[in-house]
Amino acid sequence: MNKQLKPKVLLGMSGGVDSSIAAYLLKKQRYDVMGCFLKCFSDTKDPLTNQCVWRKERQMAIRIATELEIPFITLDLEKQYKNQVVKLMFNEYKSGRTPNPDISCNKIIKFPWLLKEAKKRKIDFIATGHYARIKKIKSGYQLLSGKDKTKDQSYFLYELSEDILKHTLFPIGNLKKNEVRNLAKKLKFPNWNKHGTSGICFIGEQNMKSFLEKRIKRKAGIVKNPNNHVIGRHDGIFYYTIGQRAHKSIGINFQRPKEDNKKWYIAEKQKPNTLIIVPEDHELLKKSQIIIKNIHLINNTQIIPSQLKARIRHLGNLLPGKLKKVKNNYIFTLSKPVSGIAEGQHLVLYNKDVCLGGGEIRLK
Repeated sequence: MNKQLKPKVLLGMSGGVDSSIAAYLLKKQRYDVMGCFLKCFSDTKDPLTNQCVWRKERQMAIRIATELEIPFITLDLEKQYKNQVVKLMFNEYKSGRTPNPDISCNKIIKFPWLLKEAKKRKIDFIATGHYARIKKIKSGYQLLSGKDKTKDQSYFLYELSEDILKHTLFPIGNLKKNEVRNLAKKLKFPNWNKHGTSGICFIGEQNMKSFLEKRIKRKAGIVKNPNNHVIGRHDGIFYYTIGQRAHKSIGINFQRPKEDNKKWYIAEKQKPNTLIIVPEDHELLKKSQIIIKNIHLINNTQIIPSQLKARIRHLGNLLPGKLKKVKNNYIFTLSKPVSGIAEGQHLVLYNKDVCLGGGEIRLK
């Protein structure tokens, strides 16, 4: 291929092993690659060095880019991320729902801003180190789950549009995590055994209640049992999620029945500030009908079968059920009731390997 005609790619590089191997594979496939680090959150500090975590991650990304001899840029999107993702997350928690900021980040920040920068630089494609795949079909583009089912990240990407997918590459989508690590080790990448990121996108692992307390003041409320009797107090309805174990270590103090050794869980939230908690295996924990708010279907021209499978959390079980449109809402009815479903979570629909789309969960 003529050097001047190589397709150009702007690759999001986080400093982790996945995006590093994505850079290597793209270059090997003769793409003209430019690395791009997204600075989105500078409040998280390394407990050992007290240095902003993003600086350390960026240094690693630069090191890999230098080793692969690819140009590297940094986009400072902290203002946009805090205003559009973090603020939205806090507002959702204040409303008593359980949001997923990683999904919002991909839709609002990561992919749109990478594509915007690529177009500005007249770059043909964007790419990331996600474990997912893209397939071109006659009617457009499909998002497929990654080959490694233990790492599949299509759940976080379901809100991407066909226009985004059209300009996106997922170089490691056909690889398994151990293959990625082994290749990085063979290439002597310094991050070959680096732990994958966890917690909130760009923020990292957090004690969620402590994190929320920085922005949402405590507001004591009552705890009731399934018989509607007041049995305790809690720190504020917004700190908790449906399906979470009720315990004094998270600020839920309640009086147990005599000789009760069961674990108790949050089954419902009642406005303005009441928690209903029940013992494990109680029927109130299980739900079978889910209302999908603001449904997003990636390819609107595809016929959506009524019998599908759905996930209510990343790497959660694929739950069989039926999708039906009732007036202006889509309703997904699970074949068997499941526990731990909370408003604000995302239900993502699958037909075999194809991620069709999804939406936010509502229960009423």
